[in-house]
Order: sequence, then C-alpha cells, then structure tokens
Amino acid sequence: MPESAVAPSPRARVVAMKEYHPPLGNRDALRLDFNENTLACSPRVREVLGRISAGALTRYPERQPVEAIVAEHLGVAPAQIALTNGVDEAIHVLFETFLGEGDELLFPVPTYTMYEVYASATDARIVPVQAAADLEFPFDRLLAAITPQTRLIAIASPNSPAGSVASRSQILAIARRAPHAVVLVDEAYYHFHGETVIDLIGLLPNLFVARTFSKAYGLAGLRLGLLAGPADLLRWVRRVLSPYSVNSIALACLPPALEDREYLDGYVGEVLAARAEFESALDAASVPRWPSRANFVLVKVGPQHAGFVRHMHSAGVLVRDRSSDPGCDGCVRITIGTREQMRHAASALNATLAALRREGELP
Repeated sequence: MPESAVAPSPRARVVAMKEYHPPLGNRDALRLDFNENTLACSPRVREVLGRISAGALTRYPERQPVEAIVAEHLGVAPAQIALTNGVDEAIHVLFETFLGEGDELLFPVPTYTMYEVYASATDARIVPVQAAADLEFPFDRLLAAITPQTRLIAIASPNSPAGSVASRSQILAIARRAPHAVVLVDEAYYHFHGETVIDLIGLLPNLFVARTFSKAYGLAGLRLGLLAGPADLLRWVRRVLSPYSVNSIALACLPPALEDREYLDGYVGEVLAARAEFESALDAASVPRWPSRANFVLVKVGPQHAGFVRHMHSAGVLVRDRSSDPGCDGCVRITIGTREQMRHAASALNATLAALRREGELP
C-alpha cells in the first residue's frame, strides 16, 4: 500500500458508540447473572431437535409459516408480527427504521443497555429519563420530556435491573401524548408479570411490542424474538430486517415451545415461588431490595458490591454487578431460578455476607 494511502475508518457514530461487554469466561457456576431460564427448554423442543435432518440444514429458512403460527398464538394478524434474531434484532431494526437526524429517543433509566447502544449508531439524540430512588417507572418525568422531536419511546415492562413496570394506563397515556412517535414496549419478562399490551396492537397506531423466547421458554441459545406492531408501519421495518436472520433450527423449535403450555406454566410458577422464598431470605439477612415483577431481584449491597460479586462467584453463584447503571450505585442483580437453586444462592449469600464482615467490608 502506498505510504500516502489512508486506511479505512468507520463512521464517527460507530466510533462514539457505547460498547457492551457481556461477562464471559470462567462461568462454571450457577448462572444467576443473565436472567436466563436456569433449568431447560421444553422436552418437546428437545424432541424436535433430535428429528432435524442434515438435509434440512441445506435450505434457507422460511419464517412466514412460523410467523403465522405465532400470530395466531398471540391473537394478532400475521402482517402485524415479525420474528427476529432475538429481541436485540427487533430493537435494532426498529431504531434503524425510525430514528434519523434531529429525532429524539426517550427511555427511562436505568434500563436495558442495548437501547442506548443501538440508538448511538443512528443520528438521533438520546434522551434518558432518570427514575427516582425507588426505581419505579418515571411516568410524569417521561411525559414532560416528550417534544415534537420525539420519534421513539422505549419502555421495558417489566424493566431491568429493578423489575418495575409501566401500567397499561401509563402506556396508553404516553402513546396518546406522542402520536408522532413510535412507542416500543419491551415485554421480555412478560411471563413473570402476566400483564401485556399486545392486545392493543393495531388499535394504537404507534404501538410496538417486543417479546423474547430467551427467558421463560429457555431458548436463549437459539436467538429468537419477535416484534409486533401496526401492519402499515411494520412493513417498513421488514425492509430493514434481514430475510434470513432467524435460522431453521430456531423456526422448527418455536411451535412446539408455544404448544407446551404445561411446561411454561410450570417453570414460571416455580420461578415465582422461588422469588418469594428468596426475597424472604434477603429480608432475613437485612439486604435491601426492590420489589420485582420479573425473574430477578435487585439488591443494594453498597460500596462492597465488587467484593460481593467475587465472593458469590467463589461460592459457585454468578450474579450481575449493576453499580454502573444510572441510579444503581452499589447494586447487584440476581436472577431467580428454581427453589432448589435459590436455596443454594441464599446459602452463598449468607456465606458472602459473613466473609465481607470478616474482611471488614461490612459492619
């Protein structure tokens, strides 16, 4: 290459993007740091996996037939739904479709990190709306932040890391206050809360709902999500969406996962029972926590949060340090698994607290 040649460089927006680094490596422990299903997927899914032929992998995936099945399951029209490569792709393509120069993205914080990551690759202005100390959904603050430039509002309900929710009436009020903006309700943890606004798809002309099959369904490794929205807007999203981003194995496994309601109800019921039991253990140990409507709980550890995470790992339990999230200084998030798993986690918690006291990190 000539000495005067200039090497290629990425767009300035990409250089300025916030990076996301998931915790990887040395993860041979109880994984209570990713909010995954901690047990297994439906046995019906495992049966399908055993029947997939080598020949089936030579063909490009066809998502439309499975989208029709999912649409019927959710009570929406096939034109109102798009399957995606995890909920991350749903968020990414929605942002790419609607956010341009001069537009504003509103979202409450703390929340899912990838909203800011994907938005920072666009030319939109990012407008975080800070929650109060209780980490409840900042409804009034968000309403006040809406401007004529607001183009998209992202609301996770239940929200991570605190497990708080936005009520149906609040979502309706926001969608009506900002008819010029897309309102995305991310229902990744819907099954542990049980309340949804997906029935409003098509009735509210600016409402989109995202779901994932990585949590309650236990299909995180297959990368499956969906985006539901008005057909006249979703058609533009499809232009951005790769036609083959959802693979054939994932598409084959989704219908049996949806059919196995007994498995889903059983797992969700187990998690809810485990959450109540673990919250009692936290209260008994005098560990401050926030009330959660999801499969995790946020606790206040304080300045010793890094040591807490380290000691829990030494005890065989992985938990997630969320201290860098806005308004979450000293906080750690703990995924809820089965009752047996959470009893092990409670034992590790008590051992961790005792170790921190010995080290002088706790009174």
